[in-house]
Amino acid sequence: MALLERVATLIRANLNDLVDKAEDPEKMIKQLILDMQNQLLQVKTQVAITIADQHLLMKKQQEHEAAAEEWVRKAELAVTKGQDDLARAALERSMVARQSAENFNEQVADQTAQVENLKTALRKLELKLADARSKSDVLIAQHRRARALSRATDAGAAACGETPASAFDRARSKVSHAEAVSRAKAELTADTMDERLAALEKEDQIDKLLAELKARKGLS
Repeated sequence: MALLERVATLIRANLNDLVDKAEDPEKMIKQLILDMQNQLLQVKTQVAITIADQHLLMKKQQEHEAAAEEWVRKAELAVTKGQDDLARAALERSMVARQSAENFNEQVADQTAQVENLKTALRKLELKLADARSKSDVLIAQHRRARALSRATDAGAAACGETPASAFDRARSKVSHAEAVSRAKAELTADTMDERLAALEKEDQIDKLLAELKARKGLS
């Protein structure tokens, strides 16, 4: 499904790398968030459509199963009346209905898998969007500071003339800044990992609460 492929591309996007490579990081981040929001809306719509189709398929399956049982009942009635030919015809109808029910059962299984895939993609995209929103301001500010520092350094060198000592100081400043940027990226990556782990723990807690609720209601 093309929609899932587009979502997967957004989920795999590395925000730090995109900022480093972009000519206009601020514009790029805003566009990325907008793309995620649009895709999120499309995925939600597709999930609703897919679930609706799943329910229709399940209804068709149940209808054919009920029809198969009804034809068996009619066959039994025909046998009790000594009308074997009619009973055979009813059994044949029952077999056809049973086969149709099995076909719909396979379609229901495929549709259920598709629903789960879409729901998984939806959850991942929601997390990715939340992560992008929380990191965007930090990354934009980081880029602006680096750009301002670069302009200030260039302006100072042009105004005063660059001596070997000033060249060394400028090089050392760039190295220090690069190290600071690397540390900031490492911290952002750690934050993202912590958030993902927290999200997993939250889902696990919700699963446990749901299991306890079902147990109390005798639905486990």
